[in-house]
Amino acid sequence: MVGLLVTWLVTAVSLLIISKLPTGVEIDSFGKALVSALVFGILNALLRPIIAVLAFPLTLITFGLFALIINAIIFGLAAAIVSGFRLRWGFWSALIGSFALGVINSIIYTLLPVG
Repeated sequence: MVGLLVTWLVTAVSLLIISKLPTGVEIDSFGKALVSALVFGILNALLRPIIAVLAFPLTLITFGLFALIINAIIFGLAAAIVSGFRLRWGFWSALIGSFALGVINSIIYTLLPVG
C-alpha cells in the first residue's frame, strides 16, 4: 500500500514538473496533478493491457516503438478526463509528455532511498 502511495505521489510530482517545462502540457495545480496521476494510473491498469494486446502486431513490426504511441494515448485520455490538465499541442504534447513522464519518474525513483 505504501508503494502505491509513493508511486502516486512521484507521478503527481513528475506531472507538475512536466507542466513547468516547454512540453505543451498544462496542469493548473498540485491538486490537479494528484487527480491526473490517479486517473493516469487507473487508465494504465485497465486500458493499457487491452490496447497493448490489440496493438501487439504493430509493436512487433516497429520493434517496440509503438509502445510510445500507446503511452501517448493513455496520457491524452487522462488529459481529456481531468479538467485542469490540458495538452496545448494535442497528440504531440501527449507524446512529449508521456516520454518526459517516463524520464522524470526514472530520475525521481533513482534519487529516492531504497528501503
